[in-house]
Amino acid sequence: MSADVHSLVGAYAVDAIDEQERAAFERHLAECPECRAEVASLVEAGAHLSLVSEAVPPPGMRAAVLARIRTVRPLPPLEQPEAGGRGLQDDDAPDPDAPAARIPVVIDDDPEPAPDARAPDLPANVVPLRRRRRPVAEWLVGAAAAVALIAGGIAWSPWDNGPAKAPVSASEQVLEAPDAQRVVKNIGDAKVTIVRSASLHKAVVVADNMAAAPTGKDYQFWFDQPGKGMVNAGVMPHGSASTLTVMLEGDASTASAAGVTLEPAGGSTAPTSAPLALFSFS
Repeated sequence: MSADVHSLVGAYAVDAIDEQERAAFERHLAECPECRAEVASLVEAGAHLSLVSEAVPPPGMRAAVLARIRTVRPLPPLEQPEAGGRGLQDDDAPDPDAPAARIPVVIDDDPEPAPDARAPDLPANVVPLRRRRRPVAEWLVGAAAAVALIAGGIAWSPWDNGPAKAPVSASEQVLEAPDAQRVVKNIGDAKVTIVRSASLHKAVVVADNMAAAPTGKDYQFWFDQPGKGMVNAGVMPHGSASTLTVMLEGDASTASAAGVTLEPAGGSTAPTSAPLALFSFS
C-alpha cells in the first residue's frame, strides 16, 4: 500500500476525504492494525476536543502574534537543480553569508528497514525518512497532550503577556462593576460609601476613618426591602485599619436603601436605635 494511503489516517478520522479515497482507505484499514489504532485514537481525541468551551482570546493576542511574526526569518526559496547538474564536490566551500540551505530528503516506504540498510548511491548529505504515516502518530501524541492540558485547566501561550494578574476578590468585582452605584454619607468624621451592583446582587461598604463602636456595641447595616422593612445586612467587624471594606449580606438588587445603626454587641434581629445614616438607591 502506498504512503499516500497511510497519510489519510487523520483526514479519515475527521471525515475529510472523498468517497473514492474512503473506499481505498477502508480496504487498507481492514488489513492494517496500526492504522486502525491510529484512527481510533484520533477519533477519541476529536471527541474530547469537542467538549472544550470556546474561549475569548486576550485583547492583545493579535498584536502579539503580528509583532512576533516580524521577528521570524523566512526560509530561503528552494533552488531547482539544473539539468545534468553535478553532486557536491570537495571544493564546494559554503558561503558564510549565504542563508542555510535545506537538506534534501528521500522517502523510504519500507516499514522495517534492515539496521544497516541504505539506499544505493545516496550522497552523504541525503537523509532517508520513514514512511509518511509516522508523523500522524506524532501529531496524535501532540493532540492528546493538548486535550490533557485543556481538560486539566492548563493554558499555555507561546508568547509572554507579562506577569499573571491576581484573582479579583468578590468586593473588587462589585466596586468595579459597570453598573456600580455609589452613595456617600458622613458619620461624624468618617466617610462611609456604599457601592451596589444590581447585576451582581451585592453591595460593599467602604468606611474611611470610622471610629470604633462604643464598648458593648456594634455597627450594624440593614437593607430596606420592599414589603419587609429593614433586613439585616451584617455587622461591621472590628479593625484598626483606617479604611475598612466589607461585603454586605443578602440581596442588594431589590433594596431601595441601606442604613446603619448602633446595636448591642453581636447585632440585633431588627434595628433598636435610629439610623446613623441612610443610603438611598433610588
